[in-house]
Amino acid sequence: MPDQQRLRNDNTPHQNAPDRRRFLTTLAAAGVGAQTLLTSGSVSAAIAEAKAKASLSAAGSWPAMAYRTLGQTNHNSSRLIFGCGATLSNKPRDELLHAAFDAGINTFDVGFRNYYDDAEENLAPFLKTHRDKIFLISKAIVPADVEPHEIISSAAAKQAALGWSKRLDTSLKELGTDHVDAYYLMASNNVSVITSDEIQNAFATAKAAGKVSHLGLSTHQNASNVLDAATKLGTFSLAMIAITPGGWYDWQTREVLPDSPPMRDLQGQLQAARDSGIGLIGMKAARYLAGRSFLGWGNPDAFNAYYDKPLLQARLSEFQRSYAFVLEHGLDAVNADMQSLAHLKENFAAAATSNHYFKTA
Repeated sequence: MPDQQRLRNDNTPHQNAPDRRRFLTTLAAAGVGAQTLLTSGSVSAAIAEAKAKASLSAAGSWPAMAYRTLGQTNHNSSRLIFGCGATLSNKPRDELLHAAFDAGINTFDVGFRNYYDDAEENLAPFLKTHRDKIFLISKAIVPADVEPHEIISSAAAKQAALGWSKRLDTSLKELGTDHVDAYYLMASNNVSVITSDEIQNAFATAKAAGKVSHLGLSTHQNASNVLDAATKLGTFSLAMIAITPGGWYDWQTREVLPDSPPMRDLQGQLQAARDSGIGLIGMKAARYLAGRSFLGWGNPDAFNAYYDKPLLQARLSEFQRSYAFVLEHGLDAVNADMQSLAHLKENFAAAATSNHYFKTA
């Protein structure tokens, strides 16, 4: 089924309750229909949606979400993507998922069990209700034991491709669906791996079988070279990159790369990727600001030197400023892990209003 038929930007309200009488009372109080119950057959899923609706109302007004087409996917995505991996790794968070969907988020990103534990399984009940209304991304690490600048052998690439394909099948089972809109080569740091015929053929086979529509990658090491290779190849629809206002972020060191140009100077590279049909999604945009909490330090002012006066004077947190900046300097969307309604609302506001703080040409 074509992607445009799978997706409908339909922010239908939702619900959730254990005993039937209390459930109906909750629905009536929230002013929500019973469509979720009819679609999923799950009272618990329906009650979570009603609670989410009530929580959104209690949290006050939210700005209207902004949207951007993600490369050659043709999906008109919310500029904030819900990163489900860490949030759902240990337990379901249906109320938070429904709150995000009700507010206007229509892209959800998760990942395979070996890294994110139960996240895909815990996303499944929400998907059962809203699968045709959202763009679903999952991902798995390509099992290839090579360093960033090594050249993978054909035999090793064949085994890596087989492993990635098996992980895709496992993800589909965990998610309770027969199709994901995009599946990533997760934590990609090696050009020869992502460009190998074996990996590319594995994706083509999965696409022909109806398991996935688009190939993507995520990268937070050797990211500049990986993105350039994906741009030249032309088969990638999405790239989730670790980038900050100060430049490329390296997950291994938890630092901005010392030799990285600032993001303002990476505009040509980012635009070339977008021109090739790649939708660019940011991750770790504000991670460096938080520092390492277990060591008791952070870097809240680290990116202030890159901001113009309107952004510095805006009533935004340092994290919101970082998201707003990267969204207005080459990215289509940002992926964020959100553990609470307050955290969701903070990130939502930054993504929805990012263009307010920059002069247009």
